[in-house]
Amino acid sequence: MSTVKFLLRRTLQAVFVVWGVVTIMFGLRAVSPGDPATLMLGEGATAETIARVRAQEGLDQPIHVQYLDYVQGLLVGDFGYSWRSNREVEAMVIERIPATLELAIAATMVALVIAIPLGVVSATRRNQPSDYGATLFSLLGISTPNFWLGLMLILLFGVWIGILPTGRRPVGLGEAIWTLVAFGSVGDLLAWLRHITLPALTLGTYFTALITRLTRSGMVDELGKPYVTATRAKGLPAVLVRYKHVLRNTMIPILTVLGLQMGTLMGGAVITETVFNWPGLGLRLIDALDARDWPLMQGIIVFIAVAFVTINIGVDALYSSLDPRVSDE
Repeated sequence: MSTVKFLLRRTLQAVFVVWGVVTIMFGLRAVSPGDPATLMLGEGATAETIARVRAQEGLDQPIHVQYLDYVQGLLVGDFGYSWRSNREVEAMVIERIPATLELAIAATMVALVIAIPLGVVSATRRNQPSDYGATLFSLLGISTPNFWLGLMLILLFGVWIGILPTGRRPVGLGEAIWTLVAFGSVGDLLAWLRHITLPALTLGTYFTALITRLTRSGMVDELGKPYVTATRAKGLPAVLVRYKHVLRNTMIPILTVLGLQMGTLMGGAVITETVFNWPGLGLRLIDALDARDWPLMQGIIVFIAVAFVTINIGVDALYSSLDPRVSDE
């Protein structure tokens, strides 16, 4: 199967995944207790006002008609209006994307900077103290809950030592870079780095442990293959063999996990954003849940689903270019 057909198949699968998410979220909204019109207007609204709002919003229509109207709106980019703030859902989602994206990218960078060197050291020094230390770190990182780690980091660096802020985001990365380029001031960039350090460490710890274990297992597997013995027999330096050949071949499955985890980080930042009061999609989702603001909840979940499958398709395209055998499966 050609690469184009492979990617078309993946795209078709992604469309069905997003459609499934949309359908499930609409079904949950339909069976949830409470009248949407009452939730929008409050308990003190009169029956006449509630009936008028139900008619305006189409809530008096059969459930299948409401579903078709909602799907048609999504196809043209209409996510509806927030029941709580009466703002367009797409605007409320878009304004929170940069903060979540910054956090996900920062957590990924933390993971890659720590995990790949640690995995290489662990694989090349098997059964030595450094290998045992990396294995212990991986186990602790995978088993440590994000919310607990975040609270401990706040307690240590924000309260006891007092060197890092414990929440909020005073400036975005784009604004900080613009300030640096336009005015030569690094103040905003340093402020952004200080505020994102603890959330990125919290969110990236599990990812770091996962990539460390994956790098180690991949390196061990590659180091036992015949081509490594052949390159060493030719007199190539061990460092060159390790990083140019072995690590390069190990990076293919790491790229796959990287793409999957980027999508997971986009949706899995809910707890971290709540702990650090980081103004991203996760925190807005929690606020929508508290207010039972279903249009906003649906919009956020649908966006996360679209982001997840889009990243997966991009990884599939990269993976198939690195290893053409993938597109023939």
